[in-house]
This record gives sequence, structure tokens and C-alpha cells, in this order.
Amino acid sequence: MSNHIAPRESETGLAELRGDCARMAPHWVVPTRITPTRVAPALIHGVTVPPASARLLDAMEDRP
Repeated sequence: MSNHIAPRESETGLAELRGDCARMAPHWVVPTRITPTRVAPALIHGVTVPPASARLLDAMEDRP
């Protein structure tokens, strides 16, 4: 009998994703400085957030 326990699909997927990111990282160009541009909330259109995501964000602790 083998003591090997197969990883769950989510664990395998995460490991594969991390490996993909590690291989891609050297190809990413990082800008020297990013200056955010403020946009008035009234100018933001067409953004929808699923209710489950909104609840998740509401439950998160706000950090400064």
C-alpha cells in the first residue's frame, strides 16, 4: 500500500499557477514609477460586482 496522497485539484492548480507565474516573471517590464490618476466616481460606468463578492469585500477588515 502506498503512503502517497494525491493533491486535491485546487492544490494542483495553485502549484501550476505559481510555476507559470515564476516562469513569466522575467518577461514582465516594471515601470520605474506609477502615478495613479484619480477619476470622479460619477465618471465610472458599467462596473458590476456580484453580490457574493460584495459581501466578501464588506466582511474584510479595512486597513489604512
